[in-house]
Amino acid sequence: MNKPLRIAVAGLGTVGGGVASVLLTRGKELEERAGRTLDLVGVSARDKSKNRAANVSKIAWENDACALAKSDADVIVELIGGEEGIAYDLVKSALLAKKHVVTANKALLAYHGAELAALAEENNVALKFEAAAAGGIPIVKALRESLIAYGIDSVRGILNGTCNYILTQMEATGQSFADVLKDAQKLGYAEADPTLDVGGGDTAHKLAVLSALAFGVTPNLKSMKIEGIEHITPDDIRFAREFGYRIKLLGLARKRGDHIDQRVQPAMVKLATPLADVEGPFNAVVANAGEAGPFFFEGRGAGEAPTAGAVIADLVDIARGSFGAPFGRPAKRLTRNDTQPGPRSCAFYLRFEVLDVPGVLAEIAGRLSESEVSIESMIQRGRAPGEPVAIVMITHESVETSVASALKAIAASAKVVAKPCMIPMESR
Repeated sequence: MNKPLRIAVAGLGTVGGGVASVLLTRGKELEERAGRTLDLVGVSARDKSKNRAANVSKIAWENDACALAKSDADVIVELIGGEEGIAYDLVKSALLAKKHVVTANKALLAYHGAELAALAEENNVALKFEAAAAGGIPIVKALRESLIAYGIDSVRGILNGTCNYILTQMEATGQSFADVLKDAQKLGYAEADPTLDVGGGDTAHKLAVLSALAFGVTPNLKSMKIEGIEHITPDDIRFAREFGYRIKLLGLARKRGDHIDQRVQPAMVKLATPLADVEGPFNAVVANAGEAGPFFFEGRGAGEAPTAGAVIADLVDIARGSFGAPFGRPAKRLTRNDTQPGPRSCAFYLRFEVLDVPGVLAEIAGRLSESEVSIESMIQRGRAPGEPVAIVMITHESVETSVASALKAIAASAKVVAKPCMIPMESR
């Protein structure tokens, strides 16, 4: 029988408590899967007196999480969070001490992934992070190991359950972004400070990890265009539906010549397609694997059970001796992708809030024409002379910079009462 794999867990919140509980209560089944026992030998958290899902009273406790790197554990599970501070110090110390690391910390990987991957390879230990991108969806393993035969052309996904819940509820109830956000906070789907989620930052962290796995680039947030959902209105949701689309916050990474185009932004996704049908707090990823075609993954992106399950899967892999380069390629061969996304060409949804006065439509159409942007379809609701009304258009395929230039000119008009809204149309 192989010797036990000794595990220490730093961070005993929702996910950490779930991991500890599984290790303490499902030992026999895990041993059968892993070929050796998985022993929880150490834990650390901020408050030792707090009631937790797992009874860790008999497990060695460290007040200083970084002390776990000096313990007799073979694997350190980092579930503290954050890109700097204790989480970074612990992971780096553990790798230098030749200990395997499992983490769910997407921010840490987005900022320091290449450095930590190199340390893991130099010390011949694992750096595993299945739980860091899309929670319980096994997309990390798929991109690193399963979808490699023909290469990856693109990765697109709904990577933040909070945003997807908000957009789904806005459609279902007709409520404003602000009102649905308050409800999401009460239900625990959104943080007290939701900026990282609704501003697109959390999605960007996950996209950085997926891009590294799919395309062999170093995780790099500076190479992304990042936009959140704060400006989406119930009108946008309704008009999208009338045109046959839903609005989703997507993380997108695509090959564009010799660089990777990476974006986080709201997009119009056609109804009755897999991504459009993802509702509530669920996540989903579409990976286009060249000649093998598209692969669709869907599941819960957060929460105790799915995320803890992903951590346990990584621990079982380590117990079996199944690990290699964290991002699928040696860290020294990861290429830098410092180029900001260039202007894309696609159709766009445009919404204008204007005064209902003669000539306003002609003025908008004229500005669009001057920038060589043509209109495919349009909706204008009712008449309210002198009052604000919405004019909504879908353009033919146009260059993003041309559309933006036209909108800047239109926004300067005294007949336009709010900043125009512009959302790209996802054609697939």
